[in-house]
Amino acid sequence: MEQPAVSSPNAFHGTQIRDDGQGPMIVSHRQRFVVVAGADKGAEREVDGTRVTIGSAPNNDIPLTDRTVSRNHCEILVRNDRYFLRDLSSTNGTQVNGTPVVEAFLSPGARVQLGDTEIVFEPKKKWERINADDTDHFGELYGTSDSMRTVFALLSKISATELGCVLIGETGTGKELAARALHSNSDRRDKPFVVVDCGAVSATLIESELFGHEKGAFTGADKHRVGAFEAADGGTIFLDEIGELPLELQPKLLRVLERMEIKRLGSSLHESVNVRVVAATHRNLARMIKNGEFREDLYYRLAEAVIQIPPLRDRRSDIPLIAQQVLGTKGTGEVVTVSPEAMEMLKSARWPGNVRELRNVLRRAVAMAQHNQIQPDDLGKLSAETDKPPPPASWPAAPTSQLAAVDRVNARVTVDVEAHLPIKEARERWLAPVEKEYLRRLLHTHEGDVEAAAEAAGIHRKSLERLLRQHDVRTDN
Repeated sequence: MEQPAVSSPNAFHGTQIRDDGQGPMIVSHRQRFVVVAGADKGAEREVDGTRVTIGSAPNNDIPLTDRTVSRNHCEILVRNDRYFLRDLSSTNGTQVNGTPVVEAFLSPGARVQLGDTEIVFEPKKKWERINADDTDHFGELYGTSDSMRTVFALLSKISATELGCVLIGETGTGKELAARALHSNSDRRDKPFVVVDCGAVSATLIESELFGHEKGAFTGADKHRVGAFEAADGGTIFLDEIGELPLELQPKLLRVLERMEIKRLGSSLHESVNVRVVAATHRNLARMIKNGEFREDLYYRLAEAVIQIPPLRDRRSDIPLIAQQVLGTKGTGEVVTVSPEAMEMLKSARWPGNVRELRNVLRRAVAMAQHNQIQPDDLGKLSAETDKPPPPASWPAAPTSQLAAVDRVNARVTVDVEAHLPIKEARERWLAPVEKEYLRRLLHTHEGDVEAAAEAAGIHRKSLERLLRQHDVRTDN
């Protein structure tokens, strides 16, 4: 076993982001291993990493020559700043301080027994406080508020690492812009940046979207298809709305992240990939884990760093700068500005769609403005902060013809659903036509504006788009 410290290919450079209530910190992990018994006795190794694999296979972070050690014997993970050992179904098992374990937390100085080999575990940590940047942007994200300057500092710090990252924020806050900035400021900037919208791809196709498929792998697979992981090889893959990933697919994604190998649907071959993974969601993953909707081990694998991007209503002081970046010129080449009265309207609006909505309003205002300064009348109707959003479960008003249609739907449903059906199938048959009619009413009320319709329905825009495709409802109906 080699002596010097190494950086594990699985380790994300041993870095994590933590917040102790006084601001974010970078936590760097270096794990030292000393073999005190077995074929490799006397060997020492240090690994920078939050995941370290041990076994007799040469691709392990700690490769051993002991024949009583399985090829992939065990792994050590960092979870909430604690070290966690997991046996990987080894032949001869793993012991910690003389006790056989399948999973166990490790303390400094713990003695780990694998076959005839005994290893002393000596971890080290380095803490570094992150101070807010004095810059007003990172990539295409702009802001002068303390919250955004802290976000910029975090993004800048981790962009130079191989750190896996989860970006959390409401729709329209700029999660994809943050992911693109991470990529463009990393060593992978000259390689692909591939986006997968987990909320927009049907559950039946998401596996093919991620990992690809061979010709004939399933009905309709008339040719070979390269998946997103393979397409992003050497670069970054952005898994948008990771909270929408079907539960049954999550173990497969976890295996790919752990081994950095993909297997296309319909193929028996594994192919190595080298990607950095950045994920994003507007959902509460901690609650989903508690409810059994998201795998805890997958979360830990993705969330080496968790960065919260604040909503626009919590950083209104950023609105003038964002407006300045959005506004261009009008025909004559003169710069378009915002009058003080219009700016006050922008600052007092509720902005449920966050920065994306602000950009859309400003671009529309530029087109409507009679002069090169936007006035309040050019902004149209904005939702004031004091306005209350409509209740998510409410049905928008609809013409009498549509009300009559839903009555006909309800009558038909009563006849179609039979008692011999399983309750899940019966429920789906009953709900499908009602849900479709609801979607039609929703779009009609909001004149085809999907963003506004999603806000009224209390769901993410991409979730609404998926429902519209599922029920074959067009936005121009």
